[in-house]
Amino acid sequence: MALTKKEPRSKFYELLQGQVHNEFNASQQYIALAVWFDNADLPQLAKHFYKQSVEERNHAMALVQYMLDTDHHVDIPGTGEVRNEFSDAAELIQLALDQEKEVAADIKTLAKAARAEDDYQGEQFMQWFISEQVEEISQMSTLLTIIKRANGNLFEVENFLHRESVGDGGDDAAMPPVAGGKL
Repeated sequence: MALTKKEPRSKFYELLQGQVHNEFNASQQYIALAVWFDNADLPQLAKHFYKQSVEERNHAMALVQYMLDTDHHVDIPGTGEVRNEFSDAAELIQLALDQEKEVAADIKTLAKAARAEDDYQGEQFMQWFISEQVEEISQMSTLLTIIKRANGNLFEVENFLHRESVGDGGDDAAMPPVAGGKL
């Protein structure tokens, strides 16, 4: 039996499909940041962004699972452009912070679209992502502050990350189900 392609039934689902792309792209961008830090022999910063990459992948797959659960067709997209060239560590963290702020705006748009369409399930589903973005922005803001305070001494940043927990590492038990299981 051949599966038929179902078209999105609403603006919310069109935006949700677009957000799958955004999350996968964020995952790839975080890999690029991790590799940059790895190449600079900064293992704590590299580890942090490798984890962030997996977390963003899991977010994409949670969106996929929701669309599957609500009987919507899902297209797995390619990712967009990934930036690999940077001049200093603060530039990488600023990129990550800006990216998280963009995602927060996208999530808010998704929640508004669900509300406008009286899609109460969709709006409720987006609530976890709204809370998650508060945590994501907060952790990147903290990391940027620490890098600025270190005044070029990235070993202080490495020590900070070794000592302190920044973010939840993707271990939020309230996270929606992830297609294929969380990595």
